Amino acid sequence: MSANRAIPVLRRDAIEAAVEAIDLVPLMEAAFVDYSEGRAQASAVGELLFVEPPGEAHVKAASARGGDRFVVKVATGFYDNPKHGLPSSSGLMLLFDAATGAPHAILLDEGRLTDLRTAAAGAVAARRLAPKDPGAIAVLGAGVQARLQLAALRPVTTCRRVLVWARRRDAAERLVEEAQALGFEARAVDTANAAAREARLIVTTTPATDPLLAAADIAPGTHITAVGADTTEKGELAADLIARADRLVADSRLQARQRGELRRAPERAVVVELGEVIAGRAVGRGGGAEITLCDLTGIAPQDLAIAAAVAAALGHP
Repeated sequence: MSANRAIPVLRRDAIEAAVEAIDLVPLMEAAFVDYSEGRAQASAVGELLFVEPPGEAHVKAASARGGDRFVVKVATGFYDNPKHGLPSSSGLMLLFDAATGAPHAILLDEGRLTDLRTAAAGAVAARRLAPKDPGAIAVLGAGVQARLQLAALRPVTTCRRVLVWARRRDAAERLVEEAQALGFEARAVDTANAAAREARLIVTTTPATDPLLAAADIAPGTHITAVGADTTEKGELAADLIARADRLVADSRLQARQRGELRRAPERAVVVELGEVIAGRAVGRGGGAEITLCDLTGIAPQDLAIAAAVAAALGHP
């Protein structure tokens, strides 16, 4: 590689066009398996938390054994941004040459790839762990991730009934309209508990710091995909709910215990990784009355997989 090589800068419009042609679900499944089987490594998560205005910045990095690239990602979330007409999340991904350490490409995706890989992970969790007929899907939250989770779920479940709860009713109603445009029969409900009690597939997508759901809200046979908690400050599920779950699954045992919902799991609770379930080395959903919980904190091998695939699609393999 020439020392004078110009480093390509890939911008959001081109990234959006490229990622549309990529099937993200199998890409994420492979990333989870590689991580759980030790073929991909992830660094400890770097983190900055902000109080005024409320926000956070995360730094994640990953490499894969025998791979040509490694990734360093910065992802930010500033929750007052929508008040100013700005998206709440942003960020970028940096790809490096795994043989030399030289920068390979800069992906100015503004956080879009993080959003998409998270939604695809939710689809993986539902396909592997949710009941075949959940009766209804409950979505807690009405932001970007809530919308993307619903879109990602559509191909992996035949359920079309959706219940939406959000702290702001107007936001919930907007998501209802978007869900209806996707072909779902959707309505907003007044409380998170009401949404959960009618559904056997629940997706939580909020940055809540106080639990939204407790054990009493969850019926036998329910699967919960928890997406929102990725810092030690956040938590959407009460400790008694986590203790009641029959099966606990995480994208990363270590990360979920440190910064996900599962940091409140009983110390002796058995936690399996999603990659182990996909590879057939751990059981996903067992009996029909089981309550399953998948804690998705977001792992860097997902970022490596999606960044490398997009760069290759744009002519920078």
